[in-house]
Amino acid sequence: MKPVLMFIMESCPYCQRAKRYMEELMKETPKYRDVSLNVIDETLDPDTAERYDYYYVPSYYVENEKIHEGAASKEDVRRVFEAACND
Repeated sequence: MKPVLMFIMESCPYCQRAKRYMEELMKETPKYRDVSLNVIDETLDPDTAERYDYYYVPSYYVENEKIHEGAASKEDVRRVFEAACND
């Protein structure tokens, strides 16, 4: 499994929706629970956020490769998990 890095802003409704999708997907597909997930609020950790090339949140990286940026559908979040599960 590859680690996932997710950038959010707590006040972002798209981020909250993406987090709900992640919870749903982890219930539907148990292997997703094994993915190492690091969620960073860019307002609380701007130094880390500045090291990554994105503009919109939520943004997902798998092993430093940007997989998704901006409002995410459930299928977008599934793609992130699948990218993390593929070796």
